[in-house]
Amino acid sequence: MLSIFATLIALPFVNLMHGTLHEFHPLATAVPVFSLLSLNILGKLGFGALGGFEYVAILAGECRNPARTIGRSVIVAAPIIALLFILGTSSVLAFVPPEKIDLIGPIPQVLSIGFRPFGLAAMIVPIALVSLSILRVTQASVNFTGMTRLPMVAGWDRLMPQWFTKLHPRFKTPANSILLVGAITLALGLVSLIGVGQQEAFQLLFNAGGIFYALTYLVMFAIPIVGLRNAGRRPPLWLRIASLSGFLMTLLYVTLSIFPIIDVQRPLIFTAKIAGMIVAANLFGVLIFVIARSKRDLESVSR
Repeated sequence: MLSIFATLIALPFVNLMHGTLHEFHPLATAVPVFSLLSLNILGKLGFGALGGFEYVAILAGECRNPARTIGRSVIVAAPIIALLFILGTSSVLAFVPPEKIDLIGPIPQVLSIGFRPFGLAAMIVPIALVSLSILRVTQASVNFTGMTRLPMVAGWDRLMPQWFTKLHPRFKTPANSILLVGAITLALGLVSLIGVGQQEAFQLLFNAGGIFYALTYLVMFAIPIVGLRNAGRRPPLWLRIASLSGFLMTLLYVTLSIFPIIDVQRPLIFTAKIAGMIVAANLFGVLIFVIARSKRDLESVSR
């Protein structure tokens, strides 16, 4: 995958030297127009690009000295990810106007345009598509692995029914949790496809999934700010400032992700679909939590 990013970043320079690209300014800066669209993109960059480091903790038990290893991995990975996003976006904009970018497959789109003058597009693009497909499957597997373990852990803490903690007799995986998360994922995917095109369906599913994820971040960032009141000592000032910054950026992402960043036929329907999915899913979660707590209280009384 790094080879594809390297190719993507180098492609404008190659075209510039070949004369098929007249100018390229990879680090050009400009003050963005203050608008809801700009703020929407800011939220996606601030939260979406640098979120997900906590997934490393899922495999912390298999790491040697996980506290040190995970901390160092974040310090090393964050600037590399930021650089890849900046240079990769510059390469995309060098070949494609913002309004014509394919949100589903921008990298194959750029590789196809960039290699067209050399007659290599027919060979490079299929390779890139296969590599990106493998990447997407891998990312989905990692995300699905993490999401299916969260209900299991909540069940261990007696915050959800013990049904979620039952493991497969052979593979020792949370079978019931996997079934529920899989069913919800399939339902969200089907709902996002109703009456819309590919770009809009992708945005619906991507934004809804991102909001679900970001809501947990809001709780995480709020803990050092307003939580831990009964702790022995309060979190240091630098941690509270960093948490406040993260909370505000995540809140910006959650608030504006219910609006599309592409042209859609019915923007209000787009917003209503995402808002409806978020509200319905959280109400379903509250119902599960209430049932689990009521059952736990009854068990305590019976004892």
